[in-house]
Amino acid sequence: MNEFNIMTIAATGMSAQRLRIDVITNNLANSETTRTKNGEPYRRKVPVFQELVRNIKGRVENGGVIVKKIYEDQSPFRIVYDPTHPDADENGYVKLPNVNVVREMVDMINAQRAYEANVTAFNTTKAMINSALQIGR
Repeated sequence: MNEFNIMTIAATGMSAQRLRIDVITNNLANSETTRTKNGEPYRRKVPVFQELVRNIKGRVENGGVIVKKIYEDQSPFRIVYDPTHPDADENGYVKLPNVNVVREMVDMINAQRAYEANVTAFNTTKAMINSALQIGR
């Protein structure tokens, strides 16, 4: 594995974590959305990552990470009693999204730290390359 490969892996990691942060932000923004296009409350979305493996001249190398898909969390909706809500059923209960704000915030902190770790790996590799080039002067 060469230095540029390390930078590619770190860049794909940054890209994946950025998408993860975007999905979490979308979940938080819709944490109180009781009706979507399909008539149901918003469902939490979760990205699934997959290792990108490349075969170069018969040698298998890690090429970073890609987003395999973004799936909807099928856990049950939260149900609260609020007979004044426009989406309440005949008994006064409202289905709310299956988004737990605390869980989303913890996931966001985790994604931010993973992003920062990839930035550090990228910058460290760049500094090593620059130092190696300085030796030749």
